Parts: sequence; structure tokens; C-alpha cells
Amino acid sequence: RIIRTVVRTFKYFFGLRFEVEGLEHFKVEGPAIIVSNHQSTLDMMGLMEVLPDDCVQVGKKELMYAGTVGLVIYLGGVIFINRKSTTSAKMVMAEVAKTMATDNVKVWVYPEGTRNCTGDLLPFKKGAFHLAVQAQVPVIPVVYSSFTTFYNPKTNLFTSGKIKVKVLPPIETKGLTSDDVSDLTERCFRTMRETLFMLSGNPS
Repeated sequence: RIIRTVVRTFKYFFGLRFEVEGLEHFKVEGPAIIVSNHQSTLDMMGLMEVLPDDCVQVGKKELMYAGTVGLVIYLGGVIFINRKSTTSAKMVMAEVAKTMATDNVKVWVYPEGTRNCTGDLLPFKKGAFHLAVQAQVPVIPVVYSSFTTFYNPKTNLFTSGKIKVKVLPPIETKGLTSDDVSDLTERCFRTMRETLFMLSGNPS
């Protein structure tokens, strides 16, 4: 909560405005998997606008060594996964599933697996959806509108702008098995992609 309060003040320095919709969808009983698109470090400010109290994040282990950002997310309780080790990642996710049940927490995952500032989505990795099915908990999609009109690190573009954030209705997984993970992943991808284009004013 302390980190969230501090990080939320940064938006005033960067000239960012956030328009949030659908926070009521976080009010599900028990654990859940939250998935969102991931564009840049600006996501951290957007995250703090909507992050539920009972939520932890999953991130790649390399972020631990990312200077101040690494320190902040470490102190924020992020669960780090070694993406280069399949065995390690599976063990961590198994522990996450147990923690979700025992501590009654939600887990925030970026299914694209890396930052993507193209205005579209990268194909989703299935880890978050395997976890949701394994724990039989709902998936709650969260979509940030595209930053491309005011932020592009390749061209050094960074001006003030508005970011729309929409929390979508939970997708239930009760009764699903590992055989359903691919369909669940694709369903979530399509829904989030359509929402991304709508929020960004992209008719595609």
C-alpha cells in the first residue's frame, strides 16, 4: 500500500491521466488469476491505479536486478520466475497455486511474457491459464489502452496522455481441465485484443 501510494504520485510528474472502468469485477470471493497486457514501465503506474489489496504479481527473475525498479517490485512482494528454467518455473507456479489457496490471494500475471509497445498483443503464454485451471479459480482480464500516441522509446516520444484501463468480467474455470487450457487462453486473448483496440480507438 505504501509503494502504491508513492508510485501513484508519479503520474502527475509525467502528465498522465487514468480513466478506470470495471473495478467491481475484482470483487470475486476467493483467489483469482488477473492477466493484463504489458507495454512498458508505465504499466507500473497504471497497475497502482487498480491493484487490489489482496494481490501479488508474478514477474521474470531478471527484473530483480533492474535497479530502483527491481527494488520496488521486490519490496512489493513480486513472485519471480526463472523463464530459462522450465523446471524452476513449474515449481514456482505450483507453489503459487498453494499460496493462492492458503492465503486467499489474487495473482497478477502478464501473459505476453515481455513488454510490447506495438499497439497490439503478442501471443499469450499458457502458464497463467494452466495455473487458473489447476487452482480452479477465475481469470480476470485487465486491458490498458495503447501508449503509442504519446510514448515510444524508439523515437524518444514521451508527452502527456490519457490511459484507459478496463477490468473485464471474470472468466470461470470451474470444471475445466488441462485439455481446456488452449481454448481458455485463446478466448482470453481474443477478448482482450478486441478491448485493446476499442479503448485505443483502433477499428482493427
